[in-house]
Amino acid sequence: MAKNRTVTTIREQVYQILRDEICRGDYPAGYRLQESELTEHLNVSRSPVREALRQLVSDGLLLEVPNKGVYVKEFTVRDIEEIFDLRVMLESYGIYHSAKNMTSTRLERLLRVLSKLEEAYEKGDLNTYTVYDEKLHTQIVQLADNSLVNDTYERVRSMNQQFRVLSLMSARRFTESLDEHRTIVHSLATGDVKTADVVNRRHLQLACDAIKARLIKQQKHAEPPAEPPAEPPAPAAQ
Repeated sequence: MAKNRTVTTIREQVYQILRDEICRGDYPAGYRLQESELTEHLNVSRSPVREALRQLVSDGLLLEVPNKGVYVKEFTVRDIEEIFDLRVMLESYGIYHSAKNMTSTRLERLLRVLSKLEEAYEKGDLNTYTVYDEKLHTQIVQLADNSLVNDTYERVRSMNQQFRVLSLMSARRFTESLDEHRTIVHSLATGDVKTADVVNRRHLQLACDAIKARLIKQQKHAEPPAEPPAEPPAPAAQ
């Protein structure tokens, strides 16, 4: 299993801060990230900012437009579908390798995260719930003991992170999500990988559908672009 890597360089710190801010929604979709603004915001030189922006473009969180700049990516319904298609493949891979790779330590971690999910649910703390939701699904993927799979999931995790809250906006979906997580973890604990995979696939599909519905609703209620100013009337003939 890949070990957690300690952030040591300024570039890595800048990258982590900017990624967290983007995933939290601090910058709206389409927002232009300017190096001068970010160097002042983070109190660093341009070099680590430039390198961090390049990495975030590679991660799929930012979009670089030649000769114009770097912008926060605006995700479409199709983007969400592709993200969840990949999540299904990677998480199913982890689930089906869990039987041979499960250890008491890994099981304890899964149960601990599930306990945190239950605590957050009881408090109605959606933000904390999404944090542990992410941790649980990451641990599921890591059960495969495949570093390339882990690296791929890390990228898709970054793109998906900012949408997790959208998938749980309804009280009914919030409750269903907890029940699904309980079934997944308990099935992994007993070695019932088939049930774990079926429930996880349904869980991801429902989350995908909820996010797409929210995006479509947001797009319908978005303000139309401002009309260009009317042309001034032509001067009267003399």
